[in-house]
Amino acid sequence: MVDLIRRVGGVCLLAILVLGGSATLPSQGSLRVLVTNDDGVGTLGIQTLATALRRVADDVVVVAPDGNRSGSSHASSTGTSVIVTEVRDGDRVVGYGISGFPADAVRFGILALGGDRGFDLVVSGINRGANVGTVAHLSGTVGAAMEALYLGVPAVAVSQDSGSTDYTLAANLTADLVGRLTPDGLPAGVVLSINVPSDDPDEIRGVVGVPMGGSYLDMTGYDRADASTGVAGTYVLNRGGSTDFEAGTDSSAYADGFITITPLRFDWTDPPAIDLVNRLGLTVPGR
Repeated sequence: MVDLIRRVGGVCLLAILVLGGSATLPSQGSLRVLVTNDDGVGTLGIQTLATALRRVADDVVVVAPDGNRSGSSHASSTGTSVIVTEVRDGDRVVGYGISGFPADAVRFGILALGGDRGFDLVVSGINRGANVGTVAHLSGTVGAAMEALYLGVPAVAVSQDSGSTDYTLAANLTADLVGRLTPDGLPAGVVLSINVPSDDPDEIRGVVGVPMGGSYLDMTGYDRADASTGVAGTYVLNRGGSTDFEAGTDSSAYADGFITITPLRFDWTDPPAIDLVNRLGLTVPGR
C-alpha cells in the first residue's frame, strides 16, 4: 500500500508502508534479478536497464521475447514448445531470446534458469511507450511483471514515452528505486509500475506515487483496408488519443510531466459487486 510521498532533498521519493506481509529482498548488492520486456531482447531499453541494475544487484539475467510482442498483455504459449536462443556481445552472453511472449520469458527464466537460488526480483522494461492508466491491462511489459507475481516473485515494470529514445534516466531511476526498497521489502502481491514521460530531466517535474487512471487511447472503430465487400476482408483499427483524466491519477500526473509509480495488484475483484451477484438469486439450471 502506498501511504505517502515524502520530499527529501527536493526529490520526491515513494514511501511504502507494508501491511499484511511483504516480499523482503536481500541486502543491497546480493540481489539476483531477472530482466525482461515486451519489445524484444535486442532493444536498447532492456540492455540499458540491465546495465543500470548491475549496480545494485550481483547477478542480472536477461530473458525476453526474440522479437516485438507489444500489447500481448499476459498471453503465454502454454501447451506449445518455445525456442530459446543466446544473445551475444562478442564472446559474452548478454541474454536469452525466447520465441514466446513476455510472460513465457518470465516463466522460463524463473522455472528453468532460477536454479536453487531462484530470483529475488523481476524487472520488466524499459518499454517504448507509456503504460499509464487502464492501458496497463493491455501491456506485455506489465503482463510479464504480473507473471512474476503469479510465480511468487516480486516485480517492477518500467515504461517510457515513445518519443524519448535515451533510456538512461529511466534505467537509473529504476535501479535507484530497487536499491532504496531493498532494506524494507516490497509490498506482497504488488507490481510497482513506473512510467517516465521524458528522457530529459529538465522536462520532468518530480516523482509521484499515484493510483491508476483512465486510458489515453480511444479505440474509435475500424477502416476497411481493401476492396472487399461484406464482412470478410482486411481492416485497420483507428486509435485516437484522450487527455481528459481524473486529477490525482497516473494518467493525469504523467500528462503533467511527472514520473508516476503505481502499485498494481493481481486481484481484480470488485468487492461491492459480489453482493450484487449474490442478490440475483441464480440457481443451477435443471436442478
